[in-house]
Formats: sequence, structure tokens, C-alpha cells
Amino acid sequence: MLSWIDGQPAELLSVQDRGLAYGDGLFETIAITAGQPSLLERHLARLSEGCARLHIPLDLPLLRAELLAFSRQLGDGVAKLILTRGDGLRGYAPPQPAQPRRLLLGNPKPSYPAAHAAQGVRLFPCATRLAEQPVLAGLKHLNRLEQVLARGEWRDAEHAEGLMLDGAGRVIEGVYSNLFIARGGVLITADLSRCGVAGVMRAELLAQAVALGIECQVRDISYAELLAADEVFLCNSLYGVWPVRSLLTHDWPLGPLTRKLQVIARDLLDC
Repeated sequence: MLSWIDGQPAELLSVQDRGLAYGDGLFETIAITAGQPSLLERHLARLSEGCARLHIPLDLPLLRAELLAFSRQLGDGVAKLILTRGDGLRGYAPPQPAQPRRLLLGNPKPSYPAAHAAQGVRLFPCATRLAEQPVLAGLKHLNRLEQVLARGEWRDAEHAEGLMLDGAGRVIEGVYSNLFIARGGVLITADLSRCGVAGVMRAELLAQAVALGIECQVRDISYAELLAADEVFLCNSLYGVWPVRSLLTHDWPLGPLTRKLQVIARDLLDC
């Protein structure tokens, strides 16, 4: 694994780092192809929004330069960019001024079965619910225990992803993916103003769909509406688009809108 801390090769992290103590920070998981990061501007925009909301200072030009240099050295793989508030003494109160810490971790790209994209995946119905917190909603912050618990609910190879609902039973996302449904040619994805992660591939697919003249809606999705959908698919910034073929005893076809957006996502990740 290739690893940099604050722009220098390193592997040791201070035990006083607030990212370790409190999850006080943000992260981005970025596909790197031929030394180039995919969807770079969307990743940096989400990180910038997160820093603004969490009041973490961000030197965006420095971070961009480090990420591009790291990507060139990595070549092909996945760069995990972590930004913490830096070191702090005991207690929740943020240090003033904060000295943010920048971590870059490079790994090979995950090897997903080709059948996931070609034939679709089966969803596991997670019992773990996403708690509502509008201040953090949409951000890719370091507090991922809900996802850890949800991912621990299944161990079999039959299920490639899990479905996560909020406390009211609304459909939100996958454990590590965003979810879309299609009904009558309309593309619909969940409102993430209460909880969930606003994925960069989700944002890009919405923009691409609008450019193609496809009607898009961002709103609440009930479990009943999910089951009544014509098509269902998942997306993230590493694998692109996976059609969803089944959940429990319910099946969906692999539809034309899913396939069209799958091609777009594949091109976006083929830097």
C-alpha cells in the first residue's frame, strides 16, 4: 500500500489525531486510471462542502496538487483521501486553530465479479437503520459505524450489496452505493437531506441524465414504491452501475435506462 501523510511518504499516525479519537474528518474514495483521478472535481467539491460544514480549514490548491502527484505515482488503483481536523487534546472541543492532517492511501482497484454488472445483483435487506442528522447528511464523514454494522449482517456471496432505510422506513441507499429507481421513464433517487451519502457518481449520473432529456426526481422513496419500480440500480465511483435484479422474493428486469446509464458510468471511469 502506498501511503502519504501531509504530502510525504509515511505510515505512522499520531495517537492524538481527532480522526481516530472522534471520527472528526472526511474522506473520498477515488478511482485512479493511468495516473489520473476520475470525477476529480466532484470529489473535491464534496470535500470542500464537508469542510465548510464541519469548519475544518482546507487548503484546496495544496490538496489538489498532492492528490495529482499521488495519483501519478500510484498509476492505477484506488486513492483514499482522508482529511482530519488534526491533533487535539482530550475533550470534544475542536482545537483553535486546527491543523488539519491530510492522508492519502493507495491500493489496487477491487476486483468485482463481471456478473454484477452484466446480470445484476441481489440486495440484502439490512436491519440497521440510518439515523437522521441533517447537519451531516450527504457528507462522506469518518463516522461509518452504521455501514459497518449493516455490512456485518450478511456473509454469503449471494448478496453483493445491502439496502439501507432510515428510521421512518424510507429507502435511502446501499451500504456503499447510491440507489436509483425508474418508473415510467422517470429516474428517481432518494432525498439525502436527512441522512445518507451524496455520492459523486450519483451526482454525475443525474447531470448526465438531465442532459439526455431524462426526467429526474430527487425525493422520498417508500419501500412500496421501490418494489413497484420498473428498474432498480446501484452506483458508486469505483464500479459504476450495477443493475439490481432481486430483493428477498421480489425481482426486477434489467431495463434500458439502467443499461444506458451503465455505459455512461463506464466511460466516466475509463480515464
